[in-house]
Amino acid sequence: MPSTINDIYRNVQAHLERLFGKIYAIWIREFKVFLRERSRLVASTFTPLLWLFVVGSGIGSNNIHSIDANIDYQRFIFPGIVSMSVIFTSVFYGSYIIWDRKFDFLKSVMVAPVSRGIVFAGKTFGGMTNSLVQVSILLIVGGIIGIHFTTLSLLQTVVVVLLLSFSLTSLGLTLGSYMHSLEGFQMIVSFVVFPIFFLSGALFSLDNLPSWLSTLIMIDPATYAVDALRNAMLGIGSKPFEVDISILIAFTAGLGALGVFSFGRMKAI
Repeated sequence: MPSTINDIYRNVQAHLERLFGKIYAIWIREFKVFLRERSRLVASTFTPLLWLFVVGSGIGSNNIHSIDANIDYQRFIFPGIVSMSVIFTSVFYGSYIIWDRKFDFLKSVMVAPVSRGIVFAGKTFGGMTNSLVQVSILLIVGGIIGIHFTTLSLLQTVVVVLLLSFSLTSLGLTLGSYMHSLEGFQMIVSFVVFPIFFLSGALFSLDNLPSWLSTLIMIDPATYAVDALRNAMLGIGSKPFEVDISILIAFTAGLGALGVFSFGRMKAI
């Protein structure tokens, strides 16, 4: 009996090592592509900073405050700006599927002895890593403008960013798996990312909104990410942090399942 248990343990261990080794191989390729494209990192970081300092300072100078009188408007929208970085980076990440298809890299991956779920996981983790690098830069800026982080708030922020990035990278990869034209993908994605961002409450409080707007906001996964980040960074929010995280996990699971399903139906050419 002990030998049988040991054999089962070794078999499970070997299977997990092979599984994570395949995911790692895809992830490291995606991450190296990201490191080679430094201009993309600069551009994708500049846009959120532009919103933070231009919109935050401009609107804030008109004496428009947050729901807490002790928090100025620039700090109030900072969690939303962090979410903005994740939203745009994650959804547009689906364009790499189209590039891989054009250069026949996707075909070589699809014919490899690897399940499409593993390919999807590796690419999704690559998108999550990209988002986390960009958010790390923004968090440094957040400290400069007066956001005070504790170990717990940093941990909560990382969890929220990873969940939001996973769900929206899954959405971007799902869209990319059905499209063959980069121009068409960019056009479709523009109709996706802007509603996700503007309906998330990134730039305004969720209190006292019209009923039709509240309904749209409630079906936006980024809404719960922004609210959770405000809870973690500023100690304010429309819902408890635990509620936001639970709903965000549900969105993540649903969009992840949709991504795996879409990859299973995807054609490599």
